[in-house]
Amino acid sequence: MGEAKRRKEALGEEYGQEARFISWLPITKSQSQQFMQLTTTGAWIGIGFLIFGWLTVRFIGPAFGWWQVE
Repeated sequence: MGEAKRRKEALGEEYGQEARFISWLPITKSQSQQFMQLTTTGAWIGIGFLIFGWLTVRFIGPAFGWWQVE
């Protein structure tokens, strides 16, 4: 228990608070991880839409006679 008291005295008001990602930016490490997870998921969704669009233009549209690809 002595170590916890020393740590609390050394950190003062910051004791028990989550560490920041960058010291001058008010974003915690868990918030930055959530942001990375969200942007990664969004990127994969975007890649999926891109592939679906390409398949539509290249194969689905010409198969239904909507247009011709030469």
